[in-house]
Amino acid sequence: MNDIVDIYTDGACSGNPGPGGWGALLRIGGKEKELSGYAEATTNNRMELMAVIKALEALKKPSAVFIHTDSRYVMDGLTKWLPRWKANGWKTADKKPVKNSELWRALEEATLRHDVVWRWVAGHSGHAENERADQLARQAIPSR
Repeated sequence: MNDIVDIYTDGACSGNPGPGGWGALLRIGGKEKELSGYAEATTNNRMELMAVIKALEALKKPSAVFIHTDSRYVMDGLTKWLPRWKANGWKTADKKPVKNSELWRALEEATLRHDVVWRWVAGHSGHAENERADQLARQAIPSR
């Protein structure tokens, strides 16, 4: 693993649930790539997950990856809650099915070939790359 990649992600929803978008900014060796996508009926949490999944899937080879996210849901979900969910048969502590389990599985799969470090950033706090990811996510939602 010789590539170092910084990934900045965000999700947005117009209503929650409602139409949503996700955005990601990838920075590799001075080059940048922007990604975004749209879902017609979704939630903000699903869009946050999709941003990270799609950004990781866009990497062509195993890399050292720093994921910068303002979503504690995504970061804590993968780093803290996932092992318990798996041990409990994809059930939460109160025995309910884990929401968005198919996306959690996809996220875990997407991380396996990379050396991933998670970094939380405060949302809407003037962090330039997070603001760009937020803008990409919001622009992916068609205006009504």
